Parts: sequence; C-alpha cells; structure tokens
Amino acid sequence: METPHRRRFLIGLAVAALLGVGLGAFFLAAAREAQSRDRAERRSVVTLLALAQVLDRTGGGEAAAEEPSYGLGDELAALDAGAETEAPDPGEAVRNAAAAFARTHPEVKAIRVVAFDGILLEASTDPKDVGGKAAPRRLEREEKPLYDLGQLLRANVAGNREENSVRQEEIAVERLPDGLLRLSAPVERGGDVVGMVQMDADPERAASAFPWLAALLAWLAPVALFGLLSMALGQRRELLAVGAAVLLVAALVAFASYSRKVLAADRRATAESVTAAVRQEGERTGALISELGLPTSADTPPLAPELWDVNRYREPLGIVQAGGGIDEGRLGEEAGVDAGRLTRSVVTLALLSLAVLIFVGWGYAARTGAALVEHRYAYTYTLPSLAAMLFLVFLPFLYSAVLSFTNANVYNTNKSVFDLWIGLDNYVEVLRDVRVAHRTAEGLVWNYQNFYWTLGFNIVWTITNVTIGVTLGLLLALALNVKGLAFRAGYRVLLILPWAVPTYITALIWRGMFHKQFGVINQIVQIFGFAPISWYDRPFTSFLAVLTTNGWLSFSFMMVVSLGALQSIPADLYEAARVDGATRWQQFKAITLPSLRPALVPAIILSVIWTFNQFVVIFLVSAGEPGHATEILMTQAYRIAFEQYRYGYAAAYSVVIFFILLAYGTWQNRVTRATEAIGE
Repeated sequence: METPHRRRFLIGLAVAALLGVGLGAFFLAAAREAQSRDRAERRSVVTLLALAQVLDRTGGGEAAAEEPSYGLGDELAALDAGAETEAPDPGEAVRNAAAAFARTHPEVKAIRVVAFDGILLEASTDPKDVGGKAAPRRLEREEKPLYDLGQLLRANVAGNREENSVRQEEIAVERLPDGLLRLSAPVERGGDVVGMVQMDADPERAASAFPWLAALLAWLAPVALFGLLSMALGQRRELLAVGAAVLLVAALVAFASYSRKVLAADRRATAESVTAAVRQEGERTGALISELGLPTSADTPPLAPELWDVNRYREPLGIVQAGGGIDEGRLGEEAGVDAGRLTRSVVTLALLSLAVLIFVGWGYAARTGAALVEHRYAYTYTLPSLAAMLFLVFLPFLYSAVLSFTNANVYNTNKSVFDLWIGLDNYVEVLRDVRVAHRTAEGLVWNYQNFYWTLGFNIVWTITNVTIGVTLGLLLALALNVKGLAFRAGYRVLLILPWAVPTYITALIWRGMFHKQFGVINQIVQIFGFAPISWYDRPFTSFLAVLTTNGWLSFSFMMVVSLGALQSIPADLYEAARVDGATRWQQFKAITLPSLRPALVPAIILSVIWTFNQFVVIFLVSAGEPGHATEILMTQAYRIAFEQYRYGYAAAYSVVIFFILLAYGTWQNRVTRATEAIGE
C-alpha cells in the first residue's frame, strides 16, 4: 500500500500554518494593543508635564501687585520664615492652578501636589480629599506610599544627574483597576526636587481588533494551493516537503508584510495623535497661565510643548518638532526598528513552523501517536512524574525561552512580554561579537567578557576537570579493587569524603588555602624558598586554583562508579586471560575497559554537564578573577542577570548554554551508544 505522504504533508502544512500565522496574528494584536496603550500614556504624560509647567509658574516671579501669588517653593520659604497668619495663604496659587487645570481638562480626574518639607498635601482635586481631608494638610499614615513614591522619584533624579545617565525612571506610571492612568512627576525649584505632582487621567484609547480576516486568508491560501499542487506532485515525499515549505514561508512572509504596514500605520497614528495633544496642551497651558495671572516675564523660561513628549526618564522622544509638526526622519527610524524586530520574529516563527511541518509531514507525529497508544499503560504510570517535570522543569524553561526574546530588565518589570518583545536581538548580541582579542600599542589585549572567550575557557575547564576526575577516580578504583588490600573500608570512607562534604564549604576552604598571605599552600611554597603566589592575579594561576578545587571534588564520584563496575566483572574472565598468557595491560584493555564502558560513559556525560555548569567553584573560589578571565558561561549569565539586571539578555545566554549541552549530549550519546540497550 502506498504511504499517504500527500495527506500527511497537507495536515502538517495546515497545522504549521495555523501555528505560525496564529502566533503572528496574536503578536500583531498584542503589538497594536501595546501601541494603543503607549499612545494613551504619551498623551497623558504630555498633559502631566503641562500641569507641571503651570505649577512651576505659581512660584517663579511676581504676580499682580494687589494679589501676590505664591507657589510650592514660596510656601516652604514662608513656613521657614514664620509667616504671620494675616499674610495671604502661600499655597493658594498652587491650589487655584490645580483646580483650574482640572476644570479645563475633563480627562483629568484627580490632581494631588505633595510638598516634602512638612510632609504636606499641598493641593488636591481628588473627590476623596474633602471636608477634614481637604488640602492643605499633613499627609496621614495610610498615605505614606504617596510620600515614598515622591522620595523615590527625587532619588532617581539625583542618581541620574550624578551618574550623568538615564538609568532610573523619573516619571511613574501606574494603571489602576478602573482603567485610569496614575502618573507622577517630581516638582522642582531651582534645580532641587521639593515635591511631587500626581495626576489620575482617563485618556481615550482606540480599540485594536484581532486580524481575523488576514490571518484566515494567510492560513487558508497555502493549504488550498498545496491541495491543488500535490495532485501534480503525487506521493513524491521530497517534492511535497519542498512545496509545503515554500508555501508556508510565503504565507508567513505575506502576513509579515501586512503586519508591517499595519504597525507603520499605527506608529504614524500615534505620532499624529501625540503631536495634536502637544499643540492642544500648548494652547491650553498658555491660556491658563494668562487666566491665572502667572508670570510670563523674560526671566521665566518660555513654554516648549515639543519637549513634553518624553519617556519615563524625561527624555524627549524627538517625534514632535518645534513648529508642531512630525519629524519624519525620526518616525522612519522607529518604523525601521519595528520592521527589524518583525523580521526577526518572522524568522523565529518560520523555523518553528517548519519544524512542525517536518514533524507531521515526515511521519514522526504518526509514529509518536502510535507509540503513545501502544505504551499507554506505561505512560499512565509515569504521568505523575511527567506532570511534575512539566511544572518544575519545562514550564520555567519555556518562560526563560520566551523571556530571551524580550529586553526585560529591572527597570521595566511592570511591562508585559509583548511590550518588551525584541525578537532575536539578544541572541544576535550574544553571538555577533567575535573580537576575543585586539592589538594595541601595549600589545595584545584579551576581551575576557566576550562570549567566545568565556565559551573557550568553559570548554578547557570542562575537558581538564573531567580528564582529571576520570583518570584519578579510575586509578583509585583499581587500587581499591586489589584483593587483600589492608584497611580497604577505611580508604573508601576517606576517599568519598570530598564528595560527601557540601560543595560550597569545600570551595570556601580551598579559597582560603590559596590566600596569598595566610593560605596554607603559599606557606608550603615559602618553606621551599619560593615567593608567595598571588593566585588570583593572573588567569593561569587562577585557573590552577579552581582546577585543583574541582579536581578534589570530582574524583570521588568517578571512583565510586568505577569501583562498582569493577566489582561486577566476573573473576573467571581474568583467570582465563592469565591462562592464555595475557599480560596485565592486555587484560586491562581487553576485559576491564570494555566492561567499564557501560557505566563510565553515562557517568562521563553527566560529569561533563555538571562541570560545564559548575557554578559554585568558579563563583566562590576565583570569582572570575582576574577581570572575568576565569568565568564560565553559567557564572557570566548569573552576573548579567543579577548584577547588570538584564533579564532578557541573561535568558538568551542561558538558552544558548542549554543548546550547547543538548548538542554535546546528543552527539556523545550517538557516538558512544551509551543508552542503546535501553530501547532493546
């Protein structure tokens, strides 16, 4: 009977296209939703900074002669000077400005102004702050988070200025359960942050529909075309595979082109909406300043509405020009970034979809289903452990894999995965830089933090450690297997102690032993008349230190495995070999090594994986010194995640480590056929 290749590839194409196009449509909808949220947030930030401009002018200069106007800074000065009760309320101008701003902005539901000096609620239009809670008043105990947020923003502003960087957010944005946006920004006087203004806004948001029609067409078109094409191709599997793959990729490219146009249109709509908001807020703010009689003298900085479109670090985004138009060059750059991310995402989806197509079309899915049915009882019994593995291993790994496609870091943990999606950028950054060394006037300089340097050191570290562990463990096992050896039980206990003691304790002990001044190793070196060695000052000596430590930890495991395998070899084989005149070396090669192979090969595979990821020894003994020269990939990933706080990049680093070990394990298993008896 002819194998139904055509039917399998048709089903495979349908499933693969559904997966690729479906995920693409899902990501497109999420990107459009993120763009809609970004549009609403940017318009609200423009309004917030317009409010800050109004509040700033309540204390900048002189108001009308008969009605002096005071601001937040003036109130603090008045309080310090002990102003008389008959004097005008120094915070009245701030409260009038907040009330007038809320009145002219229906989308603003509440405004609160906090003064740090005195821990005061200076002004509020919040409906809850009435009666006994009306401003001005001292903040209450339950309002401490409001004061803490203001202090956090002040610390962020000071930190950014000291470091001359934009590492910490200076505008806080919170999405409330009722759909409102709560935005907070610092209030400055003379360059110092003296308070905070908080605004609750209800911005208009355009609903983004799921692209059902485009996704349906992108899914049905390749399936229908393949159904027609397969009639001419017959059951030739290679041609069917090529035809299905071409149609699948073409469908994904077509949907990507559609997505690019949609995202570009959304990006332009956002720019136009924000530009309109900037113009509108500029006009409103100017009119409000005139209405309130606030200073507009030459000493007062002029309004610059084009600078109100900022990110959370208060950096202008550069889309709005001084004349109120759109900077087409900047908009084109953002569209180019979107297109680049979209291209990388499509490549990822194409690879995933092609893998599904091959799995189904080549018959692997059918064989997997048949195996599940045939061994259903075995799978039923192992279901609890499979479920545990799913939740404890596979789901965290999948989350890490998804995180690797984002630019997640400590500063954007409140954003969703879709807002942070950057495709393959992290993997490109990890693998792109191949400059391990460069030549300078002083000679060759090695880049110890380069991925390929760390990978090379990791490989050398693994090979040398496994070689030492296997060799020393096998020699000790051979010695302990000698018949009539005195005190054999005592030797076994002593030799297994390095493995029994917790690894971190052993690592700390060896680190102390390698101390330049107080370490016992340097004291022994000095006994023989040599100068003490700074073990962690040079890459080679630092490597010797961690190699010695891990060698001490690893030989016990190999000794136990080898000894158990040696004791399972029948003594009759050696007696027959001696009768035939075989030497000890010939007996070792012909009997001992082949008999040890089934036990040693899996143990070596495990040892390679353990050593490749031996975090504790590197982290506690050498700490990567000098200058990260003795880092391995695992410690490097840890530092990226928990010292640089680049979670997405660290996740990509970890996924690369996983695939390196997966490739090694697969290759080693195929070459040695260590588990071939399991399937028999």
